Amino acid sequence: MASQTAAPPARRRFGTGHRIAFTGAVVGVIYGYDTGSISGALVFLARDFHLNSGQKGLVNSILVLGSILGALAAGRLADAIGRRMTMVLVAACYAVFVALSALSPGIGVLYAFRFLLGVAIGVSIVAAPLFIAESTPARIRGAAVATYQVACVAGITITYFVNWGLSGGGHWRLMLGLSAVPAALVVIPLLRLPDTPRWYILKGRLDEAARVMADTDPDVDPVAETAAIDRELRAERRNGGTLAQLVRKPFARATVFVIGMGFFCQITGINAVTYYSPEIFQTMGFTGSGQNFFLPSLVELVSLVATISALFIVDRFGRRVVLLSGIGSMLVTLVVLSAVFGTGAVHGGGTWVGFAAITLFTAAFNFGFGSLIWVYASEAFPAQLRSLGASVMLAADLVANLLVAQFFPSLLAHVGASWTFGGFAVLALLAISFIAVMAPETKGRQLEEIRAYWQNNGHWPDPHSAPASGVREPRSLLDSPALAQPVHDAGPGPDDRSA
Repeated sequence: MASQTAAPPARRRFGTGHRIAFTGAVVGVIYGYDTGSISGALVFLARDFHLNSGQKGLVNSILVLGSILGALAAGRLADAIGRRMTMVLVAACYAVFVALSALSPGIGVLYAFRFLLGVAIGVSIVAAPLFIAESTPARIRGAAVATYQVACVAGITITYFVNWGLSGGGHWRLMLGLSAVPAALVVIPLLRLPDTPRWYILKGRLDEAARVMADTDPDVDPVAETAAIDRELRAERRNGGTLAQLVRKPFARATVFVIGMGFFCQITGINAVTYYSPEIFQTMGFTGSGQNFFLPSLVELVSLVATISALFIVDRFGRRVVLLSGIGSMLVTLVVLSAVFGTGAVHGGGTWVGFAAITLFTAAFNFGFGSLIWVYASEAFPAQLRSLGASVMLAADLVANLLVAQFFPSLLAHVGASWTFGGFAVLALLAISFIAVMAPETKGRQLEEIRAYWQNNGHWPDPHSAPASGVREPRSLLDSPALAQPVHDAGPGPDDRSA
């Protein structure tokens, strides 16, 4: 193991941390673009390749299937080759696979490259937030991770405007392939960045860890902090969590909560809008590529505002208020959509009522589920179970996403829009009931207090009782091992609607 003989000089700036956060945000924009680009491209490639509704669903679901495999492998990959090199690999794969998807001569080849792109996306869901959180100082870490989440939504917004601009000529190959250029270019700054202090510590390279920490976090003593993290990682490996611990008391209730939240986040239909918005607007009565591509752009622009606004109010009004109001608004808008389609009011004023409902539905998702799902995943478990618990949530999220991506076009074609959105409304009702019963209000609570809540079978313990013992908890939520420790499973990710 490398020795630590002298502290490297602390540099009183956040240059490297800011560069890492900015580069990670660029990757987030590219990821968001790749997620949303299919919404416009699918209209034209389905025509060129003569796809039926099941085949259109497979174009999206095969990407989600790849994402599941990528997310499962991401933790071990990031541990083996480093967070930085994992991000380099992700960016390079983005560039290659989106370019090859755009050049696909037939649907079988497109399926293959979409699957491989999905694997890269699954890796990025885990690796990008991990790279940012482990490389930025505590006092800007919250903003850095939040910026990545906002960047993903911004990428989806950009792709809708690009789709609108290219819709007149039906240029689906350009829609899919444009992100190859920034993906290739972002490899250059990634290669110039260091890896994270925690990865160097994981590999026993403590001198390098201290040097990087001195550059990225001048608020701490790099040698002392490196030694402290090394002790924690050793303790966490000794007390490493297992699936058996997740399903037994005292954390079985927390496991049910995160699995349910991950599943309801996606099964209530957000990616039906993300993947198939032009088809939805066409069913709603809008005609012409201009309307069917421009209107989804406005929807995502409103969603971006909702995502940003949630970051400013969640710590003021509390998690439950934000989450329940978001899901409740989703429920109302789904009922409105079901009624609009069911009454045949998809003309005149009814068409614009449907548009408003879609807009508010998407904004409500980003305000509620999108902003809080990973916060709760980080808070539900003690240090040794936190990454594994987040992996379980991600698995439930991706399975639900796979179901929506594959079956939404068939449902729309065979049972109709009214019954489809009515079904989503029933699922949203189940979601809000589940969250109302299961979700604690953790505003202002220390992580140790939240752990005690789950250990006390979903009740806050007597504040005068002795705190639970265990490994030292992080100084803040965003310094938690869920975001800032090496993971061996798929850990928490951004507000990622493909996930």
